[in-house]
Amino acid sequence: METPVVALAGGVGGAKLALGLSKILAPDELTVVVNTGDDEEFYGLHVSPDLDTVMYTLAGLSNEETGWGLSGDTFTAVERLKTYGVDAWFNLGDQDLATHLRRTEMLRHGKTLSQATESMRAALGVRHPILPMSDDRVRTVVSTDEGELPFQVYFVKRRCEPVVRSLSFDGATEAAPSPGFRAAIEAARALVICPSNPFVSVAPILAVTGVRDFVRELSGLRVAVSPIVGGKALRGPAAKMMEELGLDATCVGVAREYAGFCDIFVIDEVDAHHREEIEALGMRAEVADTVMETQADKVRLARHILGLKE
Repeated sequence: METPVVALAGGVGGAKLALGLSKILAPDELTVVVNTGDDEEFYGLHVSPDLDTVMYTLAGLSNEETGWGLSGDTFTAVERLKTYGVDAWFNLGDQDLATHLRRTEMLRHGKTLSQATESMRAALGVRHPILPMSDDRVRTVVSTDEGELPFQVYFVKRRCEPVVRSLSFDGATEAAPSPGFRAAIEAARALVICPSNPFVSVAPILAVTGVRDFVRELSGLRVAVSPIVGGKALRGPAAKMMEELGLDATCVGVAREYAGFCDIFVIDEVDAHHREEIEALGMRAEVADTVMETQADKVRLARHILGLKE
């Protein structure tokens, strides 16, 4: 696979593969574009959960046990908010708060989300570019049997319990790709869709004006990795969402979401029997060990993907 590579990522699975890719590719060979449909304001601060997960992971600072936040962080400030009567259901660690304070301050002073992210990425020693999908506001809304819920309410406060009816991305049709995203994908020789939730991590990126067309027109190889292994999501509510949306909660169901703009779809070894179904969708099925538990696993999968040829 030729470089440069653009990786689309969101959440823990995306961050894991992004880390693996960053261990092989130089900073001018890899750009990680991250979902911001999860962004929300908490306690007066602009919080970008997926951006931070990717940034902390590439910086070697992430809390691998929880999948979010900083390793070894404490939660004194949030506990104090509760003392003051605040319904502090969204946990932010004390060190993590510094990230949100700095981001909010920069945005308030006219900086874009891209500029704020670039500043903090560099300060944490992350060499590879990390870009928001857009500098404009896009918000994932989950329509459920309890009504419409902002994504963080559904995901964190309600712990994914409501039944999902549909998803929408408010502001996506008015939003433009971030300048760095547009430049990176125009120069890209390959696109990697990381094993992130196809509905709430990847779909918001693709919903931004023009992005789906950019992906379709990309002349290089387009590879996606299934986040569903053996009919289960390795992390998060992807399989539950698929079932509730009436979709096939398997790697084949994910492949259907990417049909038309994916050349190679990577599935786990336990799903090798789905190869023919996936290839009937017009893409090549590649079987690999996709479970990433250690750093070596992440590098191994990244190396496998970078070795793929059309």
